[in-house]
Amino acid sequence: MMDDFRQALITGFERLTAWADILDRINVFPIADGDTGRNLVISLAPLRRPDRDGRVIARDILLSARGNSGNIASSFFQCFLQAGSRENLPYAVRLGCEHSWQAVPDPQPGTMLSFFDALAVLLPNTNVFSDHGRISDVLLHLETVVRDTTEQQPKLRKAGVVDAGALGLFLYFEGFFHVLADGRIPLRPLTETFQGRLQVSPSYSDDLETGYCVDTVLQSETNAAEAGQMLTSLGESVVVTRKDDYLKIHFHTQDSEDARRKIARLGQVIGWTEDDLYHQTSSFSSESREPIIHIMTDAAGSLSRENAKALGISLLDSYLTVGDCCLPETYFSPEELYSAMRSGLRVTTAQASVFERHQIYASVMSRHQRILYLCVGSAFTGNYRVVMDWKLEHDLDDRLVVLDTGTASGQLGVLTLAVAAYAFESVEAGQVAAFARQAVTRCEEYVFLDCLKYLAAGGRLSKTGAFFGDMLHMKPIVSPMTDGARKVGVVRNREEQLRFAMDALDRSLQPGGKALIMLEYSDNQPWVEEVKLEVTRRYPEARIVLHPLSLTSGAHMGPGTWAVAFLPDIGMW
Repeated sequence: MMDDFRQALITGFERLTAWADILDRINVFPIADGDTGRNLVISLAPLRRPDRDGRVIARDILLSARGNSGNIASSFFQCFLQAGSRENLPYAVRLGCEHSWQAVPDPQPGTMLSFFDALAVLLPNTNVFSDHGRISDVLLHLETVVRDTTEQQPKLRKAGVVDAGALGLFLYFEGFFHVLADGRIPLRPLTETFQGRLQVSPSYSDDLETGYCVDTVLQSETNAAEAGQMLTSLGESVVVTRKDDYLKIHFHTQDSEDARRKIARLGQVIGWTEDDLYHQTSSFSSESREPIIHIMTDAAGSLSRENAKALGISLLDSYLTVGDCCLPETYFSPEELYSAMRSGLRVTTAQASVFERHQIYASVMSRHQRILYLCVGSAFTGNYRVVMDWKLEHDLDDRLVVLDTGTASGQLGVLTLAVAAYAFESVEAGQVAAFARQAVTRCEEYVFLDCLKYLAAGGRLSKTGAFFGDMLHMKPIVSPMTDGARKVGVVRNREEQLRFAMDALDRSLQPGGKALIMLEYSDNQPWVEEVKLEVTRRYPEARIVLHPLSLTSGAHMGPGTWAVAFLPDIGMW
């Protein structure tokens, strides 16, 4: 049985992950780039696997840290992990607090640093954990600390929100202490705890940023403080931490190529990621238009986080484990996944825990009056059963409508895109649900696999069958059905795949008629763009979109896979 400290590490991360999109929406400090939730999830993901050696987890947290908030949090948790049990928490918190302050050359109040200070003061000894009433008092004080950040930074005051980083840490420790209090501290909706502080003021505006947000890892003997001083001449938002012979550096710069040349003087660059600050700050917005009913679906539907944000859709992630890295699926890039698979790295998938899924339902319900959940088919996951159990206990007003779509992958994606568009045009929530039920019966998808060995690696096909199938150049075609995926054909090359796809479209669509067609790619986007040209020529009136294949589907089916999903005109185009 897992001890309570290790379970607390997991529960804290899962609560943070379930509410992370709120952090992105209020992330205006130090710049309005809308990525604090993403960065904290990516940075703290190693905490979800506390069965591993603590030193390995601490190293992984350092290496995975992203963004200003993620790197500061990383510096704290590298020390916090050393506690190992509740008895050692006060010392580990104080050590982590000191470490996080040292990582920032220009520390600011009204940030997660203020949160760490308060936490260190509130945990002077282990007596705090003697009863759940004392833990409740700690959380109430931390709640005040987070609320006070609004007045401590001019940007936060202008926007009318709390600091996203401090709020992220509050979420984490609320889940963490919930476990240490044996579940006797209720986890309130964030919208209730910080009412009025979680929406950016409509009048808020800020200058667009230029340059790059850089995270890099060096193998170097350079002192972290010395590196931090050097980096202040290269850019802003500098955070520098060290673990063994690794130096982790985060900063914002106008010239990433020049910065890389200069940083290379400190040691060997073994990792480098950068985000375009202009793209992030120009796409940041306080609120999107709300449809008559909010749409929620599973990320298994081949919709990216960017798609969801643009349409105001809530996504529920499954998890991918790629080698030693485990993250919600939409936090991986297709390039990362397929490169790893081609290199032979082990890849597995798993559902989010029931606790995390419950937290996501609570988050969405707290922010929207009416919700339609287009759930991945119950033949593929247990999500439908989990949400219906939760609804029975928590949705007494019947605000959440759940539809077992029987679909997955692009079939679910096409359905969601159509229903989301229809929701913006409708005046009654019931009309949207009725449209969705009709559309479910009309969606089709055909998935074209390049080879069989990845299905075999995942245990969905015998390795002998995969060997002979690949040797004979057999390329199976599968289609999601209400009772699971079925093989509907076998071809030998791409030309035959394309012919099968066009024949399927011709059987279901009127010649030249309107339709919504989604073409999905894995690591073969150029080929699927060629397919799009042919489909566009045949169906010039159709709306044709090009999306990455759901990464959970890609993890099972492998590189080279592509798919076509479509919904004929049912009166909305």
